[in-house]
Amino acid sequence: QVQLVESGGGLVQAGGSLRLSCAASRNILSVMGWYRQAPGKQRDMVATITRGGNTNYADSVKGRFTISRDNAKNTVNLEMNGLKPEDTAVYYCNAKSLLGADFWGQGTQVTVSS
Repeated sequence: QVQLVESGGGLVQAGGSLRLSCAASRNILSVMGWYRQAPGKQRDMVATITRGGNTNYADSVKGRFTISRDNAKNTVNLEMNGLKPEDTAVYYCNAKSLLGADFWGQGTQVTVSS
């Protein structure tokens, strides 16, 4: 099994930046990504990245967020710039194995003040 541990969340003012990191216990993963969930809302995809570096972003974060991956270190990062109050949520690291297993981190809180 794979264990995912997120870090880098915190409180930031609107327009500020944060960088989230996720460390995986194994490097036998196809797609990794970040999802977020605000209170009372569903968990939505923010950004994903394949082992080869192909990325996909939610329309709401395009141009502001950048996902990256270091396969040698078993890490995936999310650079968040120009943060808005509506970005406030718990951010979860996700990883999928080649056999279809789905793994989740415990989540890290991101709060953006007006």
